[in-house]
Amino acid sequence: MSSLVFFKYLVVMALVTYLIRAVPFAMFNRKIKSRFVRSFLEYVPFAVLSAMTIPDIFFATDMLLSSVVALLVAVALAYKEKSLLTVAVFSCVSVYVTEFIASILK
Repeated sequence: MSSLVFFKYLVVMALVTYLIRAVPFAMFNRKIKSRFVRSFLEYVPFAVLSAMTIPDIFFATDMLLSSVVALLVAVALAYKEKSLLTVAVFSCVSVYVTEFIASILK
C-alpha cells in the first residue's frame, strides 16, 4: 500500500472519529431536561461496554469453564465494589487455577 493511500485512509478515519464526537456537542448545546433521555444516556456506556466485552470473555481462554469461573469471580468482586486492578488480577488467577486443575484431572 502506498503512503498516499495510507494517509487518505488516515484522514478519513480521523474525520469520522471527530464527527462522531463533535456532532452531539453541536446538536445538544443546552442541558437535556427530559429525565428519560438523561437516564437512557447515562446507561449507554455500560451497555455498549458489556455488549463488546461479554462475548469475548467466553473465547479468551482455552476452556469455557475457566472463562465462566473468571466471569463469576469478576462479577462477585465488582459487586463487592473492589478496584479494577483487584478484579482483573483475581479473574486472571482464577483462569490459571481452573485450567491448572483441569489439566491435572485429565
